[in-house]
Amino acid sequence: MYRRSFIKKASIGTAGLITAFHIPAFSQNRKIKIGLIGCGWYGMVITTAALKVGGVEVIAVCDVDSEHLKNSAAEIESLQGSRPKTFKDYRELLGLKDLEAVMIATPPHWHALQFVAACKKGLDIYCEKPLAYDVREGKAMMKAAERAGNIVQVGFQRRQSSAFQKAKELIQNGTTGKIHQIGAQIHYNPVLEDNTIQEPPASLDWDAWCGPAPKLPYRPNIGHKAWRLEKEYGNGHLVDWGIHHIDIIRTIMDFEIPESFQATGNLEMLKGKITTPDTLNASLYFHEMPVFWQHRLWGTGDLNPQFNNGVFFYGEKATLFASDYKLVLMPAGRNQRQQEMDIPTPDMQEKHVADFIKAVKAKDKRLLSCTVEDAWKSTATVQLAMASYYSNKEVKWDAAAKKVSNNPAAAELMARKYRTGYERPS
Repeated sequence: MYRRSFIKKASIGTAGLITAFHIPAFSQNRKIKIGLIGCGWYGMVITTAALKVGGVEVIAVCDVDSEHLKNSAAEIESLQGSRPKTFKDYRELLGLKDLEAVMIATPPHWHALQFVAACKKGLDIYCEKPLAYDVREGKAMMKAAERAGNIVQVGFQRRQSSAFQKAKELIQNGTTGKIHQIGAQIHYNPVLEDNTIQEPPASLDWDAWCGPAPKLPYRPNIGHKAWRLEKEYGNGHLVDWGIHHIDIIRTIMDFEIPESFQATGNLEMLKGKITTPDTLNASLYFHEMPVFWQHRLWGTGDLNPQFNNGVFFYGEKATLFASDYKLVLMPAGRNQRQQEMDIPTPDMQEKHVADFIKAVKAKDKRLLSCTVEDAWKSTATVQLAMASYYSNKEVKWDAAAKKVSNNPAAAELMARKYRTGYERPS
């Protein structure tokens, strides 16, 4: 995937805004006993971040792949000095007497069941994005968290980006003038796995991995890490990666959920390899202004590659491009010069996890940087855009009723039927 790091430049007064990340001395206090559900790639990213921040002890890990269990337990033992217990069934992990919090890093189609079960145990939760696979799952998760009154942080770590925080400052202080339109995009060429139907690895319980989602014939291209572009598991690029930009737009501009959606696209260049659009244009009509998303999973992307991944804020006085580590400001008018600011935040993940740990220790939701309610709004936004794409029709959203008001086909996509043996949370 397209990731870029930048060397910091001194430009338009931003250098003084960049400070080293201070990790609180949590280790001086009692350690929170946490469990990890889903200990593959990103599960270990957030767990390593938690151990780096300090103040936690990972007492258990859970995964339906025995290789994941073995490898993650060994790595965690090397980091913290004690080996966590291992479980295949998350319900057994949740039953541990001393467990205080869990980190959920399974694919999205598993989030709702695991999240609601953890809420019923009264556990605090760090859950990866997107919050849920569908809109009604997310509503059930919010309801469960409200009943539990627990601490919940969702993994939109780009809220910690100093570059995006600076973008908000420039918009609020009038540098850009009033913003009338926003564009966002992530163009990249995915590296795809083998798409040949085959037996899953001996270590992987594929039936359990699929869980409440449809059980598709196994192939590496829809399994570990590669599920993101499969409709039944990841629901595509906008939902998986683009959601970060939609969330940061909402955060910067204080937006709710769009009032209507219109998405068009196709699957042509990668047809037969993925099942979600490799080309997508989505118009998200927030009450305040439109936001236009686009992606191409082929070709060269933007004419200028530095703009392949980021957000454009179109203001009366200037256009501002913002990405994870960089801002580009182009003032309006003749003979103006483009101003570039490299503002790295290499520890976004640690900062985001640190907010969760601080909130858990203080039992103070005000310390969270992404609540379950706010995460649901960002998640529902991209899900509704995809519902417009799949139904090939505009989707209108009734914010008061929290439902689609005009499109029966899209409304059906708000709650996918669970596979036999699994019951949707309500």
